[in-house]
Amino acid sequence: MSDAAAQTQTPTQTSPVTSSGCDSPATAPRRLARAGTPGPARAGTPGPARALVPAPEAGRPDPRRWLILAVVALAQLMVVLDATIVNIALPSAQHALHFSNIERQWVVTGYALAFGSLLLLGGRLTDLIGRKATFVVGLIGFAAASAVGGAAGSFGMLVAARACQGAFGALLAPAALSLLTTTFEGSKDRGKAFGVFGAIAGAGGAVGLLLGGLLTQYLDWRWCLYVNLIFAAIACAGAVVLLRQPSAGRRQRLDLPGLAAEVVGMFCVVYGFSNAASYGWHAPATWAFLAAGAALLAAFGYIETRVRQPLLPLRVVLDRNRAAAYLSILVTGAGMFGIFLFLTYYLQETLRFSPVTTGVAFLPLVGAIIVCANLANIVLLPRIGPKLLVAPGMLAAAAGLAWLTRIGPHSSYAADVLPPLLLAAIGLGFVMSPSMNTGTSGVAPSDAGVASAVVNTGQQVGGSIGTSLLNTLAASAAASYLAGHLTPRLMVGGRPAPALAELAQVHSYITAFWWAAGMFAAGSVLAALLFRGRSSVAPAAGGPDDGAQS
Repeated sequence: MSDAAAQTQTPTQTSPVTSSGCDSPATAPRRLARAGTPGPARAGTPGPARALVPAPEAGRPDPRRWLILAVVALAQLMVVLDATIVNIALPSAQHALHFSNIERQWVVTGYALAFGSLLLLGGRLTDLIGRKATFVVGLIGFAAASAVGGAAGSFGMLVAARACQGAFGALLAPAALSLLTTTFEGSKDRGKAFGVFGAIAGAGGAVGLLLGGLLTQYLDWRWCLYVNLIFAAIACAGAVVLLRQPSAGRRQRLDLPGLAAEVVGMFCVVYGFSNAASYGWHAPATWAFLAAGAALLAAFGYIETRVRQPLLPLRVVLDRNRAAAYLSILVTGAGMFGIFLFLTYYLQETLRFSPVTTGVAFLPLVGAIIVCANLANIVLLPRIGPKLLVAPGMLAAAAGLAWLTRIGPHSSYAADVLPPLLLAAIGLGFVMSPSMNTGTSGVAPSDAGVASAVVNTGQQVGGSIGTSLLNTLAASAAASYLAGHLTPRLMVGGRPAPALAELAQVHSYITAFWWAAGMFAAGSVLAALLFRGRSSVAPAAGGPDDGAQS
């Protein structure tokens, strides 16, 4: 057969679909034979014409996979850093731009709303238009928004830039994890790669505290945003050189009804939790948005069962191991908030640490997470599966947070903070990387982007739940402590004495640590019940076009 004839037959050999876009009964079984899978050749069918994906993804590992990992890890670090590095810069930004404490929350909420509501769209766009294109656009957009935010001359300009950061971050985060998933799919080095990626996801926030403190103290708060341009420039150059162009696959339609329900529903959920942190759980702005979000997400689930090309294919989330991994990531996102936020407050406001010293105090947590994440993914996960890692890891994190409840106004960092911090870090290392690895294992290449988006959505929604719930509980605990201990002798100038106010603050931190420990304990039980035995990788979920773009 001539080359021209082979090229003419390529679409029918690689995408056996009827004119309506569905598999015919005769061709449905053949759809499951992916490119690169050995099989008997039939007469008149040239082998090379059957592959829609580049050879490294189909069979042998990409020889540039470690360089690709470095690029993807740098992009992930930029996204994770941004959450805490901007929090460090907020007091200085507030002083420079003259906005109020009530307005200040919008610098964080604007980012969270855009990021959380657009993640699934970003994941599906990754699958539709290609991982490289989505990744590069996300990097460029995130860097541009960071530059605008750093140069902001007004509060409105800063909030708009943060919202744009969130929107482009919603493109970048699932594209990065999807690239990692497909680059190392079937490779013996997958555990190492996810060990690195999971360590960044777990420890990047602590690195952001240190870097934010250094930049704010020695340069200017604006550099907490400008620094993203350096990360993005390096990652973008690496992406252009290392990543392959997407191959031509079957065109799919975007699920617009599902997209509308998911975006508005996630917006309402994230906004409702943000309002709970500011106005309380009984405020109409809290429960009305949460109720509307729940209704819209339920409608989204119904829509996904009815459309031919869903935004979130249910085969991705209905796998038992992947579902358990997504739930574990959500619980961890909520519980980690108790470690980073309230421990930061305690170190700075009670122990009087500077921002830089506070960042240094978190470095042992970073080191422990890196070591344990790689140990879990490379050595343990292939042998014992996620169940015996995630459930005990959750228990270790719960024990570390419970241990932190022994702190007081005059506690020592070395004796009272560092040991429980290391125990919690060990637990986080055993939870994050195996959960992210399992949450993206076994999916078809055409679903890698949306599976990655679900992982990031779990982190984002978990963080929003932790922010609102733990903030509300801590504030209520402080008020109750003052009401129960305040006497006329402990009043100074019509206010509680500084010593009493400090005790009330420490009590609020202890309350938050107890609740966060309870979250991890509940997560441990759920992980033990939901994860399968020793299976660490789910079988590949067949999609409508398994030869996806790379």
